[in-house]
Amino acid sequence: MRLKRLIARTVLALACAAGTAAYAPLAHADTYTQTRHPIVLVHGLFGFDAVGPIDYWYGIPSALRAGGAKVYVPQQSAANASEVRGEQLLSELRRLKAAYGHTKFNLIGHSHGGQTVRYVAAVAPELVASVTTVGTPHFGSPVADAIKTGTDVTGTTGFVSQVVNGFASLLSYLSGGSGLQQNSEAAMNSLTTAGAADFNRRFPAGAPTSTCGSGPSQVNGVRYYSMSGTSVITNVLDPSDGLLGLTSLAFLGKDNDGLVGRCSSRWGQVLRDDYPWNHLDEINQSFGLRGLFTPDPVAVIRAHANRLKLAGL
Repeated sequence: MRLKRLIARTVLALACAAGTAAYAPLAHADTYTQTRHPIVLVHGLFGFDAVGPIDYWYGIPSALRAGGAKVYVPQQSAANASEVRGEQLLSELRRLKAAYGHTKFNLIGHSHGGQTVRYVAAVAPELVASVTTVGTPHFGSPVADAIKTGTDVTGTTGFVSQVVNGFASLLSYLSGGSGLQQNSEAAMNSLTTAGAADFNRRFPAGAPTSTCGSGPSQVNGVRYYSMSGTSVITNVLDPSDGLLGLTSLAFLGKDNDGLVGRCSSRWGQVLRDDYPWNHLDEINQSFGLRGLFTPDPVAVIRAHANRLKLAGL
């Protein structure tokens, strides 16, 4: 009888120990980025979700998911007007809501993706918990101005558009979005100073209240944040730095990331506008190459997700 009780106690102790061991990893699971609402990463001009093993947001989706976040990386036209890309994103968010029951989303847009997410927040604020723009030319880019002027003067707008549309279509095809319409001329117009001003007039939520200032942190129940960099040549091993060095000449010495000026990037609550990053470093490209001893963009985005989590978003 005593032997039976001893065996029973031993089995019970082992079962409890096994249960505790099985539960322990769950108790200590990383929930640092576990926001209330899903995070949606939105690419910019000539962007994609992934081409083969290469993420546009290099290493960022997996890092967010590792911290408990639900993450989606939808694909919009690689090149098109802000409103067209915005409607594409809106359709995808409505699909995700219908399929999974999500009520709202935390939208993070890089470059032209910033205007894309702002459009959605303006026309469907009930679907958006927060908008975060990263290196977005909210007030246009002199690079786009220079390209438009150059093609207009030389009469090559149509030819250049056809070539660039072909490139954009190839990107979409390689990343599984071959059915998306491409219109590089419309994209260029959206990113010019005049095009951005017109967009801001129609969709002003979060706009700075002074020149190179900050805007309201919340409009129509949507939180607005922005961040950007002000470096250009950050790593000599990165082949994209040379191109950004050339495009940065259009800023005539003003702070920029190679494609977007510091003041142009400011919208809503400005988290920081002078990271030592260029336009591609902001999304951890190319392949994570950036300046030595500079902040890790993956860690910065993770910290922002934690900010959203703590805000109940």
